[in-house]
Amino acid sequence: MKRRKFLYLAAAASITPLLAQCNRRRSSLPLKSFPRFSSTSGLLDLSLTAQHSTDIKIGKQFAKRMTYNGHSPGPILEVQAGDTIRLTMANELGEPTNLHYHGLHISPEIDNVFREVSSGEAYTYEFQIPSNHPAVTGWYHPHYHLKVASQIFNGLAGPLIVRGKLDEIPEVQQAKEEVLVLQDFEPNFPDDEALSTLAKRWGREGSIQLVNGQQNPIIDLPQNGLLRLRLINASASRIYQLKLLEHPWFLIATDRGAIAEPQEIETLLLSPGERADLLIPGQIEPGDYGLLSLPYDRGLAEMIQGIGNHAKQVPGVALPAETTIATLRYVEGNRTSPLPLPKALIPVDRLPNPSTTREFLLNHGIDTTAGSNSFIINGQSFVMDRVNTQVQLNQVEDWHIINKASVDHPFHLHTNRFQVIERNGKPEPLLAWKDTVSVGGYESVKIRVRFEDYTGRTVYHCHILDHEDQGMMGIVEIV
Repeated sequence: MKRRKFLYLAAAASITPLLAQCNRRRSSLPLKSFPRFSSTSGLLDLSLTAQHSTDIKIGKQFAKRMTYNGHSPGPILEVQAGDTIRLTMANELGEPTNLHYHGLHISPEIDNVFREVSSGEAYTYEFQIPSNHPAVTGWYHPHYHLKVASQIFNGLAGPLIVRGKLDEIPEVQQAKEEVLVLQDFEPNFPDDEALSTLAKRWGREGSIQLVNGQQNPIIDLPQNGLLRLRLINASASRIYQLKLLEHPWFLIATDRGAIAEPQEIETLLLSPGERADLLIPGQIEPGDYGLLSLPYDRGLAEMIQGIGNHAKQVPGVALPAETTIATLRYVEGNRTSPLPLPKALIPVDRLPNPSTTREFLLNHGIDTTAGSNSFIINGQSFVMDRVNTQVQLNQVEDWHIINKASVDHPFHLHTNRFQVIERNGKPEPLLAWKDTVSVGGYESVKIRVRFEDYTGRTVYHCHILDHEDQGMMGIVEIV
């Protein structure tokens, strides 16, 4: 770590214990429940209205947010593999929008990010979840180009759960379950047109970190039981480095499904778009245990330090701060003996060797053909009708993602899942199914993907959503 970067983070850490203590004192409200729509007889039939709401309570204030059915985050959608979803979305935002089903393996003709649902109109998405779809924690959110960052930052996101074999494992089935949607928020945030160039270039962040729209809610942890947390990073730019203070927790699933066996972890890094499922055994000294969001440098430390106190006055630029985003509180359970962790989960078969290897260079730069001077992949910014990469159906490929910039660029591939094979030339220790991977400044990551089941055009992009809106996205055509 560079000395200036270390000093910057050390300074941030030195001033933030008071902030964390303030958050702990605010910890008095239980985690609020979501509206939930679950499939019945193999069908989930619902309507969502994307709208502005002025009565969303955050702490002691009311905020104007973009919502689904008046809620931010939006309702939980819950289905089984093989079910059909029929979702009618009405747009009352006053600007175009659409929906992306992040984490689902469905046809790009359905999960079509090029579709426009104009203001005042409605569109019905109808599709079947494949019968062999893995159990996943997914989410739905807008993906209308040039509006993605602003609409998600302003609150448009909701959980989408596909249940399957992981949920049928007895210990997992008996666990208490909570969905945690992680977002950040900034009071009195300017309209997108008035947002500073710095915030757009770096990726907007809010100074207030929220879990299900709340600051530091209390989550019940049953004594002798298991608590399952489904974590979704639904922030536009913020990367969370999470630690459960003085308490063990175990990873059981990543973006696209279960891992082979529970893995005890110290910290969990979640870049925008990533998800993780964890099990927490209620088997130590009863009490309160903080879920901390630790300061994380996305590669901006020296730049923020360079502008000094001015950074505090720039909406969308947030100084790193240790924050208690939730508190786990032991409550009396109905078990006299501890519920054990499962010994095994779902096997993860390693993908075979690739038939093709490609290289993707992520950088800042100018693409005169796109009229862009911001963000590029392989020298090109996003153009709506330009296919950047063509692949063959059922082909296995290695994609070498090389970040040539000093800032993080999390990489997301739509439609198909992948496995991370290497990071900075070294083998990745955990074999897991992913659709989003963190790529730090000057890092490289090799992913392996099989393009399965569906042909058509879809996209890959940086999931710092201001970067995506400013061109760091490409079209992949599966033929």
